[in-house]
Amino acid sequence: MERVKVETQIGGKTFSIETGALAKQAAGCVQVQYGETVVLSAVATGSPRPGIDFFPLMCDYRERQAAAGKFPGGFLKREGRPTTKEILTARLIDRPIRPSFTEGFNDEVQIQNFVMSSDRQTDGDILAMNGACAALGVSELPFLGPIASVRLGMVGDEFIPLPSQDDLESSTLDLIVSGTKDAVLMIEGFGRELPEDVMAEAIMTAHGYIKQICDLQQELIDKAGKPKMDFQTPPSDGLFEKLNERYYDDLKNAKQTEGKADRAAACSELKKRALGEMIPDEDAEGAFTTSSFKKQWHDLEAKVIREAILDGRRPDGRDGKTLRALHCEVDLLPRVHGSALFQRGETQSLVTVTLGTGRDEQRVDGLFEEFSKRFMLDYNFPSFSVGECRPIRGPGRREIGHGALAERSVNPVLPNHDDFPYTIRVISDILESNGSSSMASVCAATLGLMSAGVKITNPVAGISVGLVQEGDRWTLLTDILGDEDHFGDMDFKIAGTQNGITGIQLDLKINGVSEEIIRATLAQSREARIEILRSMLSAIPRPREEVNASAPRLYRTSIHPEKIGLLIGPGGKTIRGIQEECGVTIDVEEDGTVTVAGADEATAKAGLAKVDALTASVKVGKIYDGTVTSVKDFGAFVEILPGRDGLCHISELSNEYVSSVNDVCKVGDEMKVKVIAVDEQDRVKLSRKAAMAELEGEPVAADS
Repeated sequence: MERVKVETQIGGKTFSIETGALAKQAAGCVQVQYGETVVLSAVATGSPRPGIDFFPLMCDYRERQAAAGKFPGGFLKREGRPTTKEILTARLIDRPIRPSFTEGFNDEVQIQNFVMSSDRQTDGDILAMNGACAALGVSELPFLGPIASVRLGMVGDEFIPLPSQDDLESSTLDLIVSGTKDAVLMIEGFGRELPEDVMAEAIMTAHGYIKQICDLQQELIDKAGKPKMDFQTPPSDGLFEKLNERYYDDLKNAKQTEGKADRAAACSELKKRALGEMIPDEDAEGAFTTSSFKKQWHDLEAKVIREAILDGRRPDGRDGKTLRALHCEVDLLPRVHGSALFQRGETQSLVTVTLGTGRDEQRVDGLFEEFSKRFMLDYNFPSFSVGECRPIRGPGRREIGHGALAERSVNPVLPNHDDFPYTIRVISDILESNGSSSMASVCAATLGLMSAGVKITNPVAGISVGLVQEGDRWTLLTDILGDEDHFGDMDFKIAGTQNGITGIQLDLKINGVSEEIIRATLAQSREARIEILRSMLSAIPRPREEVNASAPRLYRTSIHPEKIGLLIGPGGKTIRGIQEECGVTIDVEEDGTVTVAGADEATAKAGLAKVDALTASVKVGKIYDGTVTSVKDFGAFVEILPGRDGLCHISELSNEYVSSVNDVCKVGDEMKVKVIAVDEQDRVKLSRKAAMAELEGEPVAADS
């Protein structure tokens, strides 16, 4: 196979795609390079699996530490299970690709993406997303591409395509958009309370770069693409027409039953009756198959729901903009540091908040520099939330993805670490689900944080907006139900504050949406978000003034970096002694920041006092509670700080004449002294008489 390479300029750098040199036994393989980051994307396909009614697409993304010249951390020096970053990227690859195959194609397809080289500035995720689509494009698979993806940052008022890691540090936007030349297919983005019009402008700017990359992919396909397989959508067996004629009206009535459980029961009963009537004997000659019935019944459900929605009738009777009933509550659970319940219709999230110290931060390693996460939001979706039974196998890709979306949507409003040095963990348990549990998690997390006393800058709420589109007819649906999500065309999740958007995610089942639909969705979601925020603030109008009584108390101080060794002591003896004596934990940073954590305020302050006493600098004019360590003819040496003493000359012991130092003090006596000078040789001069004069009611005579 001939080696073919195409390239274009984006953001001042060369973006290139190459095929023909590597993995020639794969159905399609490309290398994508930007800067010095290179991703290998390969596609393979297997034999059709008889009887399946879904598309078995598998997308994987892996970051090899060697790509950045690093060894994997930990005991094993080989990559293991996918990291959270790798799982989230695999989902980004999957979402725009899955609906972009010819209808009815159910062959097994696997797309694997490996970061082979990393310059530690360019993220491999966008390259993998484009590589996966380009590999499908040059393959013989019936993929309806090209589809391209781009990341957009925003520094000041300028949009930056394919921003570096340094750019993202100062960016107010981290936006990923996928699409064809004609429409947007997928969005995932996070901003610092960006207004809706700015977000819309960013999305359309990103689409401009998508067109450029689509042209590049098409150039590669024209030069090196294989002929597409002759795949035709299987012809209808006539069952759908019969079901539509006999059961359309009955199913329409069943779908309008109130309540998710009752509605499901009514539809299930009708489906059971229809199966018995349409296929009394599956073994009879010319009988329809059960698998065909299931698929055609599903298509009939889709038709009933979609036509009703386009006619202005949603399953639960609402119009397109009305929210379901809202209920907000805080402080449900004792002992936890914060708790909240958010319910919207039949979707319910129970949140618990845990506050910890710096030792509880999550260390994250990857191709870029290792960093610590001080905020974590974990999302759980137990099977009973939808009335099902299944074993617990740990969080799946969906749970990890929903948790990450909620986490990044709330993160922009958290207080600065210097003002609130706690590590924060939020757990969202979905106890009921019927539409957009991730956005319920955003709302519940906000309530829980305020309940715990976390000084967030603004409350965040989230809502999902759906779409049903047939030709030129389309309608938007605020606060979609599970059925509207399943049978509809769009799930557009938008989270934000009253000021603007913090998180956005778009998933589609159709081949793109227009700018008109995007802008209308952003506007409609804002109306719903403001209404939800009002309901949330009626439960708790602002963050609590103090952190929960069960939470640890944290106090911070700064010491000179040269005194870190003094605080730690030989082999850590000094700091361990303070921790054991006071019952606290002490964390010391390289810049001299010291954090003292205790179970309660008194404990933490006691530990802080020990640290201050040990590391404090001598201040001229300050009165200290000292201890006499040595007595000489000319005066007494008094320890005013651990390891630091000064001389109180005999003339400074009293306003009266002192014939002998022993007349005033002896070794071990406690004595209040004032620092009156520190000379050029760092020697401290003390005065007892000056301290006594300043402290009202204290005697200053020699015989005191």
